[in-house]
Amino acid sequence: MARTPSNMLALGTSAPDFTLPEPATGKTVALKDFQGKPLLVAFICNHCPYVLHIQTVFARMAEEYQAKGIAVVGINANDVTNYPDDSPEKMVQQVNDVPYTFPYLFDESQQVAKAYQAACTPDFFLFDANHQLYYRGQFDDARPRSDVPVTGKDMRDAMNSLLAGMAAPENQVASLGCNIKWKAGNEPWYFGG
Repeated sequence: MARTPSNMLALGTSAPDFTLPEPATGKTVALKDFQGKPLLVAFICNHCPYVLHIQTVFARMAEEYQAKGIAVVGINANDVTNYPDDSPEKMVQQVNDVPYTFPYLFDESQQVAKAYQAACTPDFFLFDANHQLYYRGQFDDARPRSDVPVTGKDMRDAMNSLLAGMAAPENQVASLGCNIKWKAGNEPWYFGG
């Protein structure tokens, strides 16, 4: 397993725009659909062991915080030619199997991942209601083959602080996961591996 950390985009950064297809519904979902709402953008995929390790807890937590007013979207930006397990068809299966209650979008061009400077799966970006970056970093300390239980503590603490109107958490630890599977020749400037 490659261990790639997130880039830790500057806090206060405006959420980059996106308009992406949702394979499970055939709809198109855009940033503007979440205007005035806090938004968690999660770069995930179907096959990464780091995503698989947290997906059940993440799905439950997403549903819980959606009910509290935080919108959630998942984005898969992996190269599906070389990683067919991340294909849109398999994304539909993932949505149903886990299940996900949030839109799971396909970034075929990888331009949205580049705009967010996403580096790994999972890579999380939590924006406030004005879509300014409030938290970016790990879900929690759990990793595949570790004894640390998956709780979502870091993400949960950040979302609770955001909902309470508190300042962004000072201690934000980079997420760690598999690198996004960039298409040959499409690697972004910040990609180190």
